Amino acid sequence: MSVKDKIKNLIGFAMKAGKLVSGEDGCKIEIKKNNVFLIIVAEDATDNTKKLFTDKTSYRSIPLRFFEKKETLGHIIGKAPRAVIGIKDKSFAEKLIEHIDNVEDSKYLGGD
Repeated sequence: MSVKDKIKNLIGFAMKAGKLVSGEDGCKIEIKKNNVFLIIVAEDATDNTKKLFTDKTSYRSIPLRFFEKKETLGHIIGKAPRAVIGIKDKSFAEKLIEHIDNVEDSKYLGGD
């Protein structure tokens, strides 16, 4: 199983466990409440969306990662395309950060 598959499975498990929020509005609300431990923004999200969530997460010291496309994020959670998802469980967030960072590292090493 590839690292990307592991990431997709973890996101799916978080959704089933009720530990995930999706969409810009839902994520903004949960960020303000300090209920999220990770924000994932689609790589093909608009520049405005990327900047908005980069600013909001850096202000509140919430980790931010870019992963896959909007269609893929939506498909993983069984919904329409989503530009932003938030993880509301600390252990899910830590594992996802670890795996997403491994994917990023492997891009530079010629992997995945």
